[in-house]
Amino acid sequence: MKKTDVYHRTLKVFSDEHQILQTIEEMSELTKEILKNVNRKKNNIDSIIEETADVEIMLEQLKCCYHIKDQVESYKKDKLKEIEKYLDEWEKTHDK
Repeated sequence: MKKTDVYHRTLKVFSDEHQILQTIEEMSELTKEILKNVNRKKNNIDSIIEETADVEIMLEQLKCCYHIKDQVESYKKDKLKEIEKYLDEWEKTHDK
């Protein structure tokens, strides 16, 4: 079964609204683990890996909920070009 099939099946079983709220919960859990790692110097890379995977799965479901996968990919592509330009300029002025 393809990943997108699993995402759509999950949305059908649990509802869009539930999965949208679950996305928020998973993002909060990732935020908490990152803060523990940075602020408290906790060695919790396994938790960060787990929560990152959870967030990525939920974001894919979110794109299915809103039917925005193509738009998100297009925006990411444009955004990465902007970041690359910024980095090029930064490196020109700071690499001496």
